Amino acid sequence: MENKRIDEPTGTETVGHEWDGIEELDTPMPRWWLWTFYLTILFSVGYVIAYPAWPLVDKATAGVLGWSSRGELAKEIDAADLARESVREALARVPIERLPEDSALMAQAVAGGRAAFKVNCSQCHGSGAAGSQELGYPNLNDDDWLWGGDLKAIEYTLTHGIRQAGHDETRTSQMPPFAGAFDPAQLDALVSHVLSLSGKGQTSPAGAQLYADTCVACHGASGEGDRAVGAPRLNDAIWLRGSSREAIMRQILNPRMGMMPKWEGRLDPVTIKMLAAYVHSLGGGEDFVEVAEDPEVEVDEQP
Repeated sequence: MENKRIDEPTGTETVGHEWDGIEELDTPMPRWWLWTFYLTILFSVGYVIAYPAWPLVDKATAGVLGWSSRGELAKEIDAADLARESVREALARVPIERLPEDSALMAQAVAGGRAAFKVNCSQCHGSGAAGSQELGYPNLNDDDWLWGGDLKAIEYTLTHGIRQAGHDETRTSQMPPFAGAFDPAQLDALVSHVLSLSGKGQTSPAGAQLYADTCVACHGASGEGDRAVGAPRLNDAIWLRGSSREAIMRQILNPRMGMMPKWEGRLDPVTIKMLAAYVHSLGGGEDFVEVAEDPEVEVDEQP
């Protein structure tokens, strides 16, 4: 341009523009910057050739290396599946009551069971397994178990479910409704006696007699319950349907009996075993005790 000139103090040519006496120097880029810029251009050309880059109608150019993020993900998934498969094979070989003998394998089972619990069980028992007293979903963190809380008992309950129609091996118990069986005074006396078993009320001879006549066969003389028939304990502070007079009265008159699906056929045996390990680890799990079988004596399968 005609206005270009050499700036005397710096010896640099100007760009030819001037604003109120202010001129701009045409300072050249540093060599290192220019060479870096040229290298990025070369790198981008090589990248476009080597890796997927140009979008097409239904796919992208594959690149001469054949790499793709989907391919890498598939490899990672295959590797993870392979690692899990070895653990699953080990779990399949070990009887569940012997699982605590291998602490590393037990930890793997608990981790797998935690994931399976979130997918299959949290909808009813809650993400923290605290259950719902209002809906009758039991709290799995406490140490009250209707049919036993050792690993083998939990696995059986998960496998066969609770009150599953048409399944002979399902867990089941039945409390008859007593609506119309007692007058108001008798019902009040019976509820008072039930509350007294856990120290929440005072009993009376009438209440104790009614309990002995109608409840002892399943719940026991002191309210200890009976795991063989799934009868809950009444002498502790844990209540499935509530411990208020109203809740107990409602349960006596018109019992609400819960149910749980059998997971056999829905989940594979190893996943059920992992679920049992996780539920057992929540805090209320019991030790497994082997009971010697005596053909002359009928024994409870639970410890």
